[in-house]
Amino acid sequence: MATQSFENHKRMVPGFHYVTFTVWLLTFIGAAMNLYQSWGTPAQYGASLIVVIMLLLWSALWYLRMFALGAQDRAIRAEEHVRYLELTGKPLPAKLTKQQIIALRFASDAEFPSLAERAAAENMSPNDIKKAIQSWRADNDRI
Repeated sequence: MATQSFENHKRMVPGFHYVTFTVWLLTFIGAAMNLYQSWGTPAQYGASLIVVIMLLLWSALWYLRMFALGAQDRAIRAEEHVRYLELTGKPLPAKLTKQQIIALRFASDAEFPSLAERAAAENMSPNDIKKAIQSWRADNDRI
């Protein structure tokens, strides 16, 4: 695995991001075409149910992904609070947002405290925080 950096830290899972979405989209298009073609016929009820099921499937996939990311974000925030406390003896600056804290996880221990204070003082965006990191700390566990 290549050393993680700003350029390659985003993780794409082809089976989820490409295959699942493509199959869902093609199935939804087919279901919508089937509903259109069966409009006004006895098959309209079944065709409309397939469209509704596809919409429910999309909703379920979306929320499953958001719930998993939310749990990971919560764990990352807790880990970074503990790390900052261990390094400085103080709690993380209260002005830091959730997204800023999540971006700071990539900073090495040497630059983490000063970058956290700078991020809070300058209200840096998560991307700006990641770009400011000199010594990248990989997070290969994020899904």
